[in-house]
Amino acid sequence: MRFNLFRQSDIPEKYRSNFINLYLDIAWFGVLSGTAVNFLNVYATRLGASGFQIGLLTATSAIVNLFLAIPAGHWISKRHTGKAVFWSSVLFRIGYLLWIPLPWLFNEQGQIWSLIILTFLMAIPLTPLGVGFNALFAEAVPERFRARVAGTRNITFAIAYILTSLIAGFILKNTDFPGGYQIIFVIGAFGAAMSSFHLFHIKPLHEDLIAPLSAPIPVSDPRPVPTRGLKAVLRLDVWRSPFKKVLLALFILHLAHYLSNPVYPLYYVRVLNLNDGHIGNGTALYYLSVLLASTQLGRIVHRFGNKRVTGWGMAGMATYPIMLAFSHTIWEFYVLSFLGGFLFALINGSYANYMLENIPPDDRPAHLAWYTIMFNFAVLASSLIGPVVADGIGLIPALIIFGVARTAAGLILLKWG
Repeated sequence: MRFNLFRQSDIPEKYRSNFINLYLDIAWFGVLSGTAVNFLNVYATRLGASGFQIGLLTATSAIVNLFLAIPAGHWISKRHTGKAVFWSSVLFRIGYLLWIPLPWLFNEQGQIWSLIILTFLMAIPLTPLGVGFNALFAEAVPERFRARVAGTRNITFAIAYILTSLIAGFILKNTDFPGGYQIIFVIGAFGAAMSSFHLFHIKPLHEDLIAPLSAPIPVSDPRPVPTRGLKAVLRLDVWRSPFKKVLLALFILHLAHYLSNPVYPLYYVRVLNLNDGHIGNGTALYYLSVLLASTQLGRIVHRFGNKRVTGWGMAGMATYPIMLAFSHTIWEFYVLSFLGGFLFALINGSYANYMLENIPPDDRPAHLAWYTIMFNFAVLASSLIGPVVADGIGLIPALIIFGVARTAAGLILLKWG
């Protein structure tokens, strides 16, 4: 087996700068994710947040995205994609700086609600960032290199995430609460700034609009596209195209995926009695597995296709919540973390490319805006439903049910997506 994902000698010179900056962008995002983002829900749990409040940390962002996704897609379509993505990222990531002084300003409940409010405000620029980045990725990376670049981004993200989550766990274990969290919030904010720096240097190529590298994507019968008015903004015609099936399948997939997320920190802290060091070790193992799986992502996708890898990967991810429900020791948690990372790598490296394969190259912002709406609707629903179900039937039965839902979602995508 040859490890050649980072090799650039076979890549045309005109693509190399974009690819390198895409790798460095995700590496610094891994620093942010391994520190501030990784431990946000754990921090809120240690402050005394309820399952409902933890769900709100995600749900508030999803609510904003639901309302702003279509206007954001319309806004992106009329601007230089790279510049729009960069400035959206800057405005969004300023919010991470405001996490740092919260322990000096508020008591426990005040900090929890401040974090919820800040995530709500950060979601405003996050919406065009989310819509625009997928479009920028498609414009900056030719189709024949997308699986490879996605796999390499998974690897760089995993390396950064592993190292910083271990460092964060060490800092939290050896620093008094809440000072340790303030330190990792500082590290995360620096990673966010560096990620935006590299986003600035990613330039759209627009090659796919001039000389497509694959057969044209089938679309519905030709129809007049309105040029102004409400219909032009809403772009309801997307729902009359074959992309409708992709939107519905990905909605179900994301809903099933995120149902268990608000339950995990509660189970880690209240049932497994994990400390911050244990959680840091678990996430490091998770992304070590992501790294190893990502080295083979290109070959797996080439053999089975993005749709099959996404569907079977999601069905397989049912093993994490189901087996976690029967786990009672730290070592079981570690083994599951490693297994879960392998399956996550398959989905994370293939679902976006599966979606892009079904979007006309000259009309990405509108399609991606509708995907953003469906994604955030799924996140919102799962963030509210997950804690309610767990409170009603208990953490263990909820995790089992959520695992079964993941299998069903994967099979639905394979059958009808």
